[in-house]
Amino acid sequence: MTTILVTGGTGTLGRLVTERLLTAGHEVRVLSRHSRPYAVDLREGGSGLDAALAGADAVVHCATTQRGGDERSAANLVAAARRAGVAHLVYISIVGVDRVPLGYYRTKLAVERLVEESGLGWTVLRATQFHDLVVRMLRVLAKAPVAVLPAHVCDQPVEVAEVADRIVELAVGAPAGRVADLGGPEVRTVESLARAYLGVTGRRRAVVNVPLAGKTYRAFREGGHLAPGHAVGEKTFEEYLAVRFGDGESGRRA
Repeated sequence: MTTILVTGGTGTLGRLVTERLLTAGHEVRVLSRHSRPYAVDLREGGSGLDAALAGADAVVHCATTQRGGDERSAANLVAAARRAGVAHLVYISIVGVDRVPLGYYRTKLAVERLVEESGLGWTVLRATQFHDLVVRMLRVLAKAPVAVLPAHVCDQPVEVAEVADRIVELAVGAPAGRVADLGGPEVRTVESLARAYLGVTGRRRAVVNVPLAGKTYRAFREGGHLAPGHAVGEKTFEEYLAVRFGDGESGRRA
């Protein structure tokens, strides 16, 4: 049995990673700001973090936020993991962090470098966007009478459960460095994803594709966030929508 600490273990990905590790018979410690007995703010570190890592064989680092602080959190985690003698640190990142000049992506890339230079055994997996993140984006865009989409942009959504399966496989194995990206099964235009979402939720919206400006938009338009050569995911966006919205969006149609 392996003792594994999962940071962000109550989040979208971390929760599934935790469930799978427990099912496989491992001892799992869930670390988040509110999850006892390991309620720790990674940005602050401290004795609580040291206690959570004491005796741990591996760490799966899923905790992240777009509100800032990821680099500080990672630095604290790496330092504490070194003190505890942790053998393996697994980090989940995003496809395109080295090609898309988005602030959050740059932060994820900086964390990758902290992990790589940590002196610990490490593994980094980059995945494309989760299905549920695409839905959250489309829900916001569909609030207006007209859904305004970025023209000439595609996405490659992947099922979060499939990413969790891969993370667990990596966590219980030996440190592997930067492993192959994990992409969803299909590269799709944002318009096709939006129309699929609107259809299954019963929302009637006009759809307009608008060209945007700037380096970030150009990077997305050029597919910097895609991994067509690693389309190993199996669950399609429509299959995800059918499970989540089989009866419409919780009965709320607009």
